[in-house]
Amino acid sequence: MDRQKNLELETLIVELKTLAAKRKSNLWRRIAYDLERPTRQRRVVNVWKIDKYASEGEIVVIPGKVLGVGELSKKVKVAAYTFSEDALKKIKEKGEALSIQELMQKHPEGKNVRILG
Repeated sequence: MDRQKNLELETLIVELKTLAAKRKSNLWRRIAYDLERPTRQRRVVNVWKIDKYASEGEIVVIPGKVLGVGELSKKVKVAAYTFSEDALKKIKEKGEALSIQELMQKHPEGKNVRILG
């Protein structure tokens, strides 16, 4: 992992912990905890799994990477630390792809957001 990416991750984790403390939200605390884990232990989720477990119109967050295997048949908002190019393309066709920072800004309370993976 290059230094710039590592610095971005550390900044994100601090932002998540700050928001968790301010809003008393276990969601943001859990995402920060998951992102602090070593790269090999982070969640990796394929598009088919999002399609299988997410409901229509739901907001899901993956504290890790989304890969492009499978198809998405529902309109869902997906936030993740990183996306593969294929996954990003498939999600944008049906729903919306967000970074975790964007999700934090749009839904600071963490209501109706579910961790998937």
